[in-house]
Amino acid sequence: MKDLKSTTTLHNGIKMPWIGLGVFKVQDGEEVVSSIKSALEVGYRSIDTAAIYGNEEGVGRAIAEANVPREELFITTKVWNSNHGYESTLKAFDESMEKLGLDYLDLYLIHWPLPSHGKYVETWKALEKLYKDGRIRAIGVSNFKIHHLEDIIANCEIKPMVNQVEYHPRFNQRELHEYCKKNGIQLEAWSPLMQGGLLDEPVLVEIAEKYNKSTAQIILRWDLQTEVVTIPKSTKPHRIAENADVFDFELSQEDMDKINGLNQDKRMFADPDEFDRV
Repeated sequence: MKDLKSTTTLHNGIKMPWIGLGVFKVQDGEEVVSSIKSALEVGYRSIDTAAIYGNEEGVGRAIAEANVPREELFITTKVWNSNHGYESTLKAFDESMEKLGLDYLDLYLIHWPLPSHGKYVETWKALEKLYKDGRIRAIGVSNFKIHHLEDIIANCEIKPMVNQVEYHPRFNQRELHEYCKKNGIQLEAWSPLMQGGLLDEPVLVEIAEKYNKSTAQIILRWDLQTEVVTIPKSTKPHRIAENADVFDFELSQEDMDKINGLNQDKRMFADPDEFDRV
């Protein structure tokens, strides 16, 4: 891992950047456009959005206005809970693509398993069709636990290439991470900085001082060294640049162990088995 263009190779051979810009809760229009432009100038090539974020049009505008060849970019969006089901997912995909103004997508994810509706396997089959049709380069899931992944693997043809989940030092999902590694599924962290909730954690502050880095940079470096793709969100150009400046140092095993020791198996957000908002 040398820089922002460093990639992991998904199980279908597609290369995905280790670091991307997340745009959750970033307003559509100028805010999301300027955030993405700042990120692209620094060297980011991966942008992660979702239908429910309501900013796919702004993401598309930023991509169209950027002086970066489309083939260098890795764009992710997600199908929302209200569109679970085969036909609904195909329609939702077309709507997202129209907003993004793209001919193809790099990664499409099922945003939540929504087990109360029992349609995630059917939804996954729609993703398989889009993948086979060449409209998506890689397909995956978000917020899936082991038993949800097992359902997909048992009932479908193609294994998810990515599982994007809540992942940070307080909630390192060790068992899920091991399962994904064993099955060739790339784990990806959303809310890697616990929405700023870890920035004053004494253990991280001490490690940050040792490496002359910020606590955010320490956490993002920990992500990389645990082989987890990460998508920190920021709208501030200096923070976007700072979050990317994590390739010029390496955490010692001792410091990795200290960070691993912060785990409390504590979610900040909803349990995927219970979350059923549509």
